[in-house]
Amino acid sequence: MEMPGFHSLLWKLAGALGIFCLLVLSLHIDLGKRINAATSHLSDEAKFQLTQYAQEAEAVWRARGEAGVDEFLEELHARESVWAVVVDEHQQSLSSRPLSEREWTRLSFIRALDWSMGRPNGWPTVYIPFSDGVSRLVMELPRRFNPKESRALLSMLLQQVLPVCLAILLGGLLYRAFISPLTILRRQANALRADDLSARAGAVAQRRDELGELGRAFDHMAERLEHTVEFQRQLLCDLSHELRTPLSRLSVAAEQNLDLATLRQRLEREVQGMERLVGDTLELVWLDTERPNLPLCLVDVARLWEVLCENACFESGWSAGRLSCELPEDCRVQGNLNGLAQALENILRNAIRHSPANGVVRLAGRRDGDYWHLWIEDQGPGVADGELERIFQPFTRLNVARPGGGGFGLGLAIARSMVQLQGGELWAENRNPGLRLNLRLKSV
Repeated sequence: MEMPGFHSLLWKLAGALGIFCLLVLSLHIDLGKRINAATSHLSDEAKFQLTQYAQEAEAVWRARGEAGVDEFLEELHARESVWAVVVDEHQQSLSSRPLSEREWTRLSFIRALDWSMGRPNGWPTVYIPFSDGVSRLVMELPRRFNPKESRALLSMLLQQVLPVCLAILLGGLLYRAFISPLTILRRQANALRADDLSARAGAVAQRRDELGELGRAFDHMAERLEHTVEFQRQLLCDLSHELRTPLSRLSVAAEQNLDLATLRQRLEREVQGMERLVGDTLELVWLDTERPNLPLCLVDVARLWEVLCENACFESGWSAGRLSCELPEDCRVQGNLNGLAQALENILRNAIRHSPANGVVRLAGRRDGDYWHLWIEDQGPGVADGELERIFQPFTRLNVARPGGGGFGLGLAIARSMVQLQGGELWAENRNPGLRLNLRLKSV
């Protein structure tokens, strides 16, 4: 199994989940410490009130002695419902009631106001010293000052509510990062289904993960579909126009009083032209839509050119000396023999058609790294620089009045499709004089 790439969604999801877990864990530890510290110490309000009680106890003890302390303890119990005593430095009661053994034991587990209030399930007993630093008020912590009262709620928020909120936040971020692009693709796919062939993935295709690959695949599919529909629409329009001309000529011939031999000759000529037109059109459509995977083999270009020139001389009446080959002896390329032969034949026919009287067509080439750069050039008038790309479009005839201006304008379109299916390139450039058709094919 191949490992995902560096920009794969796998690593992004794993990273997001890892960060989420670390965030939850760190927040739980840090906030847990803060909650524990905040709920383990008395508030300033509680410290102030307890200090006030100690000052009151000291005042009545100094003013009225044991009777005052007894009265204060009764009032304190009535007010706060807590156990309390006032003792000296020897843990002796300053009230009229002596301490019991259980109270003596409780005096061993007391804490100052600034100390932690102990375990969550325990109940603390605090002491507040008098101004002399010797005697003190010892009492249970009143329930209303319990700092641990909110700990359960805060713990629930920390352990349950916070992870849920973070999970919702993570889900929203993941939706924005991963689901939102899919929503865009779905919307564009629906637009494509509604015949909006201009629909594209947009920014989704710029991503470097699997969603970006999906967006680029969508754009490629949409571009192919738009090109195919536009190509076939234009081809149908051009084909209907091209067929209308020979049909019109046949109609005129039928209306004239021609002898049978002349009518038959006209009929054969027009039918052959229409057969060639339909055949070339179907082949071009097949090449554009099916994009067949042509098998490649070793092709000796010079030998192939020799065979094509022999056929061209037979068809055109040219002499062999007007079709020269200046290729190196080791010129061999990787190509489909039949496909390359058809492409070169179309280029050769186009060059012969547009050549002047006594013109020459030359094939030459040179090695360019792992490729062979071949070119076929004629001595014709060439084409305008702005029209060099148009000549590869179907049914393009720039000037039917020039020498060789007939034909249907399909030969170069078929030639380029054939060369591209073999992993090559075909382009045109003007010479002085003439037109050069350049081929770039993989070398052996």
